Amino acid sequence: MELRHLRYFLALAERLNFTQAAAQVHVTQSTLSHQINRLEEELGQRLFDRGARHVALTAAGELFLPQAAKALAEIDIGIAMIGASDKAFTGALSLGTTMTLNMGLVPRCLAIFSQAHPSMRLTVEENTADGLIADMRAGRLDLILAYKPFDLEGLLFEPLYSEELVVAVNERHPFAARKRLRMVELHGRDLTLPARKYTTRVQIDEALRAAGAKPQIVVETSSIAGMLALVQQAPMATIVSRSALADHLGLLAIPLEGPTLQRTPGLIWLEGHSRTPTMASFAAVVRRVAKTLAEG
Repeated sequence: MELRHLRYFLALAERLNFTQAAAQVHVTQSTLSHQINRLEEELGQRLFDRGARHVALTAAGELFLPQAAKALAEIDIGIAMIGASDKAFTGALSLGTTMTLNMGLVPRCLAIFSQAHPSMRLTVEENTADGLIADMRAGRLDLILAYKPFDLEGLLFEPLYSEELVVAVNERHPFAARKRLRMVELHGRDLTLPARKYTTRVQIDEALRAAGAKPQIVVETSSIAGMLALVQQAPMATIVSRSALADHLGLLAIPLEGPTLQRTPGLIWLEGHSRTPTMASFAAVVRRVAKTLAEG
C-alpha cells in the first residue's frame, strides 16, 4: 500500500464523486479509478459501491476511513517535522516538570534546545504530576517531563529510563558505613521526605508499609534541595534518586533492598493531540540527553 492510495481513498470518500476527487488530487479520473481498484484488491474488500449516478462507501470503507485519515494525518505531521528539524524555531514552548527532574535532566535539555533555537521563549512549570497534567489538559502546557503517573487515562507515557531511589545520609550518620540497607531497617529512624502530594512520596510510603517499617517523619518538604541540605546538617536520612545527590558533597547514597525502589521518568502527552515540530524537536533533545544519563 502506498501513501498515494490513502490520499486517493480519502479524496473519493470526501467527495463521493470521481471527477471531483480526481481534480482534488491532480490525477485523471481513469488513474484515480485504477488506483482505487488496486487498493481494494490489496485489502481484499470493496471500499466503494459504484453506481451509474452515485458513489457510496461500503461497510468496509466506513470502517477503513477513520483509520486511514488518522494514519495519513500522523504521516503528514511527521513530514512537516522532518522539514522543520533543521530550522531555527521561534515562538514559545511551555514545559511542565517535577522538582527532581528540574535539578538535572531538564536544565541540560533546555540548554541544548535554547542554543539551537535562540529565538524560542521557553517556560518551565514545576509542580506535582497531577497538577502538571491538569495544566496540560487546560492547554497551559505543551508537554510534560515527569515520573510515570498512576492514572494514565487519556495520556500517552513515553518512558526514558529507570532510576534507583537510595537512602541519603551524611558522613556522621549511623548508616554511613553501610553498603546496603533493608527497608525495614528504617523503622523508627528519623527521616525527611517529600510532601505527600508527590507520587514519589506515595511510592515510598507504600514500600515502607510493605516492609513493616514505621519511621519518624520529622520533616516533610516540597524542596529536594532543602531536604538534602537538612540531611547534610542533621542526623536524619532521606530517600531520593541517586541523580539528585550529584551536587551535594558529603552525602552518601546507600542502595535499598526488600524492596528496591525505582522510578521511571518519561514524556507525557495528551492522547490524540497532534505534536508540533517544536514539541517534537524538544522531545528529541530529551531522548538524546536521557540516553546519555541511562548509559552513564
